[in-house]
Amino acid sequence: MSEQLNGTVALVTGASSGIGQATARKLADAGASVAIVARRAERLETLAADLRVKGSTVAVIPADLTDPKDATSAIERTVSELGRLDTVVNAAGLMLNGPTDELTLDDWDRMIDINLRALLHVTKTALPHLLAAAQQEPRHVADLVNISSVAGRFAAATTAGYNATKFGVTAASEALRQEYAKQHLRVSVIEPGRVDTELFDHREGSAEGFTAMFGQIEPLQASDIADAVAYIITSPRRTAINEIVIRPTEQF
Repeated sequence: MSEQLNGTVALVTGASSGIGQATARKLADAGASVAIVARRAERLETLAADLRVKGSTVAVIPADLTDPKDATSAIERTVSELGRLDTVVNAAGLMLNGPTDELTLDDWDRMIDINLRALLHVTKTALPHLLAAAQQEPRHVADLVNISSVAGRFAAATTAGYNATKFGVTAASEALRQEYAKQHLRVSVIEPGRVDTELFDHREGSAEGFTAMFGQIEPLQASDIADAVAYIITSPRRTAINEIVIRPTEQF
């Protein structure tokens, strides 16, 4: 990594598992104090204990980010407990794919709520703090990293609702990048292909559906995406990594 993150504060959503958890570990290893946010408090406590053994400063913030009040509280607690906010990684996500006639409106609403609305809730509240860090703190740059998906670039049958949310994440990220670039807030989007996480456990048959579509390929690991997040955040101030697409080698 080009720069260490000592003295900075990062908030990571979806930190109870998968990409969010791997990212929290990676940023803590780079020297950042981390606020870990998710609904499953017991998993957050386990992660925090692991990080604290290594000397990291951690704020545990259980929250349901689909509730705007929880999203606002998560940001406010981070700044109150850790002193500032330099980085936000929106990694919380939900995937409920399958034949459209089998999915319910509630399935689509749940994906919209966590994949898009929660991301926007967190981002809206975090913006003033990120902009302040970019202006006032020694690095003179702040980072907002959103985890989208290749499903935010290419549509496919049986993934309409998920596609809609991830296209939204990718589009919002680019719009925010353009709006805040001159204020030294770097906005980046990462679009992974198949990653070995709990995402495919959210609806029975999702993993089988992916295998039917792409075959038995070796998936990415959550740590691969965490490496990409760290690459973005630790890049020199002059360098903004706007978008990264990461697929398994065998995924077309």
